[in-house]
Amino acid sequence: MKADQFETIIFDLGGVIIDLNYDLTRSAFEELGLADFQSTYSQFSQSSLFDDYETGKISSQRFINTLLPHLPNGCTANEVVHAWNAMIMSVPQAKIALLDKLRTDKNRIYLLSNTNEIHMQKVRREWGKVTERSMESFFDRMFLSYEIGLRKPDVEIFEYVCGKIGSDPGKVLFIDDSPQHIEGAKKAGLCALHLTDPTDLYTVFS
Repeated sequence: MKADQFETIIFDLGGVIIDLNYDLTRSAFEELGLADFQSTYSQFSQSSLFDDYETGKISSQRFINTLLPHLPNGCTANEVVHAWNAMIMSVPQAKIALLDKLRTDKNRIYLLSNTNEIHMQKVRREWGKVTERSMESFFDRMFLSYEIGLRKPDVEIFEYVCGKIGSDPGKVLFIDDSPQHIEGAKKAGLCALHLTDPTDLYTVFS
């Protein structure tokens, strides 16, 4: 699959553009005193807490207030935010350069991310460490789940994005690191590339 055969490219954010390490969030919550983070995380996943937060159905304050009772007395909202953000790492300078080149070459490029308000605040801080330009300046448009009320891998979000950007799904290349998101994109008719190693992104556009 060659990227240059597509008129439109949609990038995932975490694990594709910015580096992530989910274990760091697990460790951070365990250090706060949440002994079995995986069990609690699974419990909240089943109760739709994370889905609701990532689709903007609940506020950041409600999200934090839901987590606090499961932590030892004395834990603060700031500590919850810090632990929640621990997974977010740096933006490789080479990724910024790649996006800049794609823009220079007049490609139509978009961002589609399952994310939330707290994470995006952290992402923007990390972004600002490697470039003075805003995230928005590198993309034709950014689609963030908590702003549009939809999330991957639902087919609906891919149909929504293609409708908004006016692209035939068959002419769109979607790049993501999660297999379930890749399957959702394919069901919506997009061409999808599963990125198993973030550094492979450079090969795709070489």
